[in-house]
Amino acid sequence: MKIKKFETKEDWLDGRKSKITGSRLKDIVVKRGTGEKIAYYEIIAERICTLEEEENPMDRGTRLEQEGIEKLQDATGKEFDTSLVLWEREDNNAIAISPDGFNGSTIAAEIKCLSSAKHIESYLTKKIPEEYTFQKLQYFIVNEELETLYFGFYDPRMPKKLELHYFVIERKDVQEDVDMYLAYQKEKLEKIEEIITELTF
Repeated sequence: MKIKKFETKEDWLDGRKSKITGSRLKDIVVKRGTGEKIAYYEIIAERICTLEEEENPMDRGTRLEQEGIEKLQDATGKEFDTSLVLWEREDNNAIAISPDGFNGSTIAAEIKCLSSAKHIESYLTKKIPEEYTFQKLQYFIVNEELETLYFGFYDPRMPKKLELHYFVIERKDVQEDVDMYLAYQKEKLEKIEEIITELTF
């Protein structure tokens, strides 16, 4: 066994990076299934990217969104309007989405600036993280003219070739879920209206 001594807590914390420690083991061990837990991706991130100071994820996303959209434009050859807009369904304005970018009504873009670990997880698994499934669908639910959504992930702390990766979602591939969750939202909104009516009259 090797023993490393540190002069400061900062050095000690730095020495723990990219290692499986006692407190991290629970976030590595997979008991069922084949998917990896987040600490697996954190270790990769700590070894390959430049880590910055901790930042509120929402602040980080806001700060990097425009830069991410520009990188997505370069990668796809598509121009995206980044005006601050809200898209609402024609038949129900309570069903809405705020696109990060759009090209007319048929092409849209969403950009995520996640933690480096989540960025790597998405890149290696070739999947949009599950927590964004409904956001992806909502684009198509709100805008019936939308044909293509570019869903991108941007992290400038990564090596150049990993800074940006993206998925192209076509309406035909999600239409069944779009129909299902449109009906679901309409049903919920009807119930909400009934409750509001009861409570206010």
